[in-house]
Order: sequence, then C-alpha cells, then structure tokens
Amino acid sequence: MSASIHLHHIPGARSFRVAWLLAELGLPYELTEYRLGDLRQPDFLARSPAGKIPALDIDGTTVFESGAIVELLTEREGRLAPKPGEVERAPFLEWLHFAETQAAFIQNLNIQHVVIRPDTARSVVTMKLETKRLAFTARALESRLTGREHILDSGFSAADCMFGFNVRAMTHFLPAADYPAIMAWWDRMRARPACARALEREGGDLFDKDFYEIPDA
Repeated sequence: MSASIHLHHIPGARSFRVAWLLAELGLPYELTEYRLGDLRQPDFLARSPAGKIPALDIDGTTVFESGAIVELLTEREGRLAPKPGEVERAPFLEWLHFAETQAAFIQNLNIQHVVIRPDTARSVVTMKLETKRLAFTARALESRLTGREHILDSGFSAADCMFGFNVRAMTHFLPAADYPAIMAWWDRMRARPACARALEREGGDLFDKDFYEIPDA
C-alpha cells in the first residue's frame, strides 16, 4: 500500500527500528533528524507527548511509540508479522514488546553515561543496577537466539527489527563476547540489504565511546 511517510528520528535511537522496517518493506519515507534537546520543543511534543523518538507521520496521522508503529506498519502492509490466530502470533507479540522492556534499561544507562552532565552528577549505584537489569534481559535474548537464525522460528520478522536498536546500544554497556548468539544474529542482520541501507542512511549514533565502564564509587 502506498503511503506518504515521514519519520522523526535521532541516529542510534529507537527510531532505527522503524527506519529498518520501512527499508525491509520497501516503503519510501522522508527523514527529519533531531538532537536530544529538540524533543522538548512544542512542535515535537505535539507529535510525541512524552518527548520521545520516534514519531511517524503517515497519511495525515502521527503515531508515536516504536512498538505501535511497527505493529501498524506490518498490519498495513500485511507482511513481516504473523496474523492474529496464527501459531507464532503470541511469540511475535511477546518479543516485540520484550524489546521495549529491555530498551528501558538501555535508556536509563544512556541517561547516566551520556546525557547527565557533569560526570559528578551521575549515580554509580544506578549504573550498576541498570547494567545488571540489562544483562538479565540480554541473557534471555541470548537464550532465545541460541540455535535460531531469527527471533521467530519461521524466519525474519518485524520482531527482529525491534532488537536492532537494542543490540547496537547494549554493546556499549555489556561485553559483546558474553553474548555470542546475539552477536551472530546481528552479523546476519547487518548483512541484509535493507538493514545495511538503514544504517547507512542514519550515519551515526548517540555514543562517543565504544564501551562505558562503570566508574568507581
């Protein structure tokens, strides 16, 4: 189905999920990039009331929350998601929403390691707690991907797109070597032409370090 689509985006943020899915679906879209400080401006808050990326303008309607956008696009296009009543519908929805559970811990670590200034205002206790929470979810994802090529047994789906942001970000806080199945999955995903195009188009991310150590208290 043709659509007029405009993605509101920050490189390296949750909006990558939507950019990747749009590329997989072959849907052309306009892209507007923001900085973190732009998200409290009234014009953006009118699109996303919590001041969070992404927001998607599609045929005169604005949708926020990446999980909702992903569900909407797959339903609209009739692809890359099991339909209601199909066997894999439940695991598709479980993992699609688990991605956002995991992303909440990533967001909290982003705030502590990247956003809060000066460094002395950061909480080492919070960093340790959120890193442990993130590791717990990473172990669950590692287990899911062990012996699987994709999140679903049947093959690639929009659930995989939901974890694109997560895996790119989590390796800034957790040692990649601890999660071989996740890293092998990400290598396969980056080899997909649509994922490669989405990565090339955004051309950056939020981070200024490859890995963020937790400082001593």
